Amino acid sequence: MLNEQQIKKLIDENNLIENYINLEKQLTPNGFDLTVAKIFEFASGGALDFSNNERVLPKIKEILSQKNKPEDKYGWWQLKKGVYKIRTNEIVSLPNNLIALAFSRTSLLRMGAFTQHGVWDAGFKGKSEFILAIENIQGIKIKQNARIAQLVFFKIDETKSYKGVYQEK
Repeated sequence: MLNEQQIKKLIDENNLIENYINLEKQLTPNGFDLTVAKIFEFASGGALDFSNNERVLPKIKEILSQKNKPEDKYGWWQLKKGVYKIRTNEIVSLPNNLIALAFSRTSLLRMGAFTQHGVWDAGFKGKSEFILAIENIQGIKIKQNARIAQLVFFKIDETKSYKGVYQEK
């Protein structure tokens, strides 16, 4: 697993992560915190098959954040118990010898919510999307640009690059 210095070097020299809010705050001893750009609710069902020939992604509807005062720079999302889709601010650009995994921030877990993620494959480039599941029956509030998940990086033997449908999204 990469440490803070190794991650920072890859950010500085290879644009490992772009479009972050505050590098000093988001860089952790062994990872990088991803922030919330948008939150969506699911508006339809989906379909999944082996070959992806019949895959149907569900329709989503953006939930707009609300500012407490007109002069506030950022708004809040008031979310009820349920499952949502998160899109991050950050653009992740993995070389062919690096993969990433994400974990919910413990602050989120302590509120009765968690994120669920896939693997960031070697060669992936783009904004990240994953699931936010809220189990707290009272719901939670999330402010725009809040740090929500920690991405950790692992070196692998160089492999072919990710070529999936989510590349450069």
